[in-house]
Amino acid sequence: MPDSAPSNDPALRVAVIIGSARAGRAGPSVAEWFIRHVSHRSDVELDVIDVANLDLPVAMPGWDGLPAPAPETQAALADVSPRLAAGEAFVVITPEYNHSFPASLKNLIDWHYTQWQAKPIGFVSYGGLGGGLRAVEQLRQVFAELHAMTVRDAVSLHGPWSGLGEDGRPRDTAICEGAAKNMVDQLLWWGRALRTARAAHPYGG
Repeated sequence: MPDSAPSNDPALRVAVIIGSARAGRAGPSVAEWFIRHVSHRSDVELDVIDVANLDLPVAMPGWDGLPAPAPETQAALADVSPRLAAGEAFVVITPEYNHSFPASLKNLIDWHYTQWQAKPIGFVSYGGLGGGLRAVEQLRQVFAELHAMTVRDAVSLHGPWSGLGEDGRPRDTAICEGAAKNMVDQLLWWGRALRTARAAHPYGG
């Protein structure tokens, strides 16, 4: 798959979500590596969303919309919800905590619904010997319920004692960059296809 879009095909808007809010997290360093790796591409337009910067409580309104979110929650949603809606594809950067993904990431996901629909999602995971793969497999189930399409290939970075350096960046850059290219190529193929499909037939799942 090529590294750039056809001249008449606009760059795909990709929201990169840093899913951990834990102190000492490696997420921002992993995100920095990923963004640097893909920033040269003319076929992507990146928007980075960090859950650590969002003031979204775990208490949510009921199905009837009551009680209304607090003013600070409404302000947080007014910032992040349009950005998710504008995203035509997503890259979720997630660690693996206790064989799963962070509650902070699930909270962001659960505050939204239509923003995910009929859009592709790729993953960059890290943590432990499994490289965060158990977190990714669980996230695939979550996003399937939200009518999103997860791409097959993912980037898996193993524990700081093996795959990540002290700066949070991959030690084996050749393998990791190859995995990132494959994932992004798939994400963009699906992103373009689903963009065309949504324009022709608005999704109503």
